[in-house]
Amino acid sequence: MKKIFLNETDIPTHWYNIVADMPNKPLPPLNPKTKQPAGPDDLSPIFPMGLIQQEVSAEQYIEIPDEVRDIYKIWRPSPLYRATGLEKILDTPAKIYYKYEGVSPSGSHKPNTAVPQAYYNKQEGVKSITTETGAGQWGTALAFACAQFGLNCEVYMVRISYDQKPYRKVMMNTFGAEVYPSPSNRTQAGRNILEKTPDTSGSLGIAISEAIERAVGDENTKYSLGSVLNHVLLHQTIIGQEAIKQLEYAGDYPDVVIAPLGGGSNFAGIAFPFLKNNLSEGKTTRFIAVEPASCPKLTRGKFMYDHGDSAGYTPLLPMYTLGHNFRPAAIHAGGLRYHGASVLCSQLLKDNLIEAIALQQLECFEAGVIFGKSEGIIAAPEATHAIAQVIREAKQAKEEGKEKTILFNLCGHGFVDMAAYDDYFAGKLNDHEIADDIISGNIEEIEELQPQA
Repeated sequence: MKKIFLNETDIPTHWYNIVADMPNKPLPPLNPKTKQPAGPDDLSPIFPMGLIQQEVSAEQYIEIPDEVRDIYKIWRPSPLYRATGLEKILDTPAKIYYKYEGVSPSGSHKPNTAVPQAYYNKQEGVKSITTETGAGQWGTALAFACAQFGLNCEVYMVRISYDQKPYRKVMMNTFGAEVYPSPSNRTQAGRNILEKTPDTSGSLGIAISEAIERAVGDENTKYSLGSVLNHVLLHQTIIGQEAIKQLEYAGDYPDVVIAPLGGGSNFAGIAFPFLKNNLSEGKTTRFIAVEPASCPKLTRGKFMYDHGDSAGYTPLLPMYTLGHNFRPAAIHAGGLRYHGASVLCSQLLKDNLIEAIALQQLECFEAGVIFGKSEGIIAAPEATHAIAQVIREAKQAKEEGKEKTILFNLCGHGFVDMAAYDDYFAGKLNDHEIADDIISGNIEEIEELQPQA
């Protein structure tokens, strides 16, 4: 392990907006009733105008408010490491680097967007924010951010993760948030699901519906999303911008950039600033988004308009999706159990500017153990998906006898995910296969949502 430092003055002053450089601009979100492009009025009941403006912006760079940068200084710049221990154990000619976001207050990359989202809500007089969370990393990050700005925070946590990861709930409570297992009896969306499937393990789509319903019902409350939307991905680009500067100090540049993809913010954060150099400077870096085989929207889903939530409260988004009614297996990587991918990542995949691969959870946990032994960091289950693909790339470099520089985003630590590792060592985890007819059936259900040609 070799650490590459930056100073506080190296924290980016602007977020990078890849929309400005995309050869094919993303399709607009649609009002589900009219099938016409959604405007600010469609989004204003749930988001503050400052974030709506970022959501629709095509400016290349957007300035980071000083108040946000001051809070970023608690943990940013995050360290970049050369994974010399992993290189040695793999006996590979590849050079492996990782950007470690586990140093943040919540232990993941999520505060990079939670802090600005809380800031813009506070600026517009919002009193409370509702949200969903899968594995609990996003809910923890928003709870922390709300505490910095004196806002109330209400979190709907996917039931399986609520049960599997009790200490995430404790972290959120410690930061001042109220946390409820989803689906719950607090919303009509939750009650409808419980009536149909009372033993459901829940999903991010359901939790999003509950959080939005709560926000729309109170004029002093707004909703906050931890991934998928353009402004969320925008905020995360500080990761890649810092990594570019750190690799300049190391005299290196990546041949391949790898990150997990649940909704897209993790992947976008590390990849988009480097992808800018492909688009504008002729660089040829490969970008690989890694998803779980149990929720394979990028590799087996379809590019089409779909809701971001299960109840159909959100605008229709053009994305790779498994259908908003898809129920993923109850894997431990709860942050990757989402039916769709971000509009930006979906368009870039459609244009063959990024790649996608789906991996089974046993291979990912095995990779996490190898990484823990060699680098001394226990990775979150989500992050092990990136590590598993890194190991594949490093082994390929060895087989081909070629040098290769690999960069990946170690998006969070697994210190409150030890039950997942315990299940792995006890042989309780399984790989999951999804039948084609299940995916095609879910896709058929949303065909009626598509706009007429």
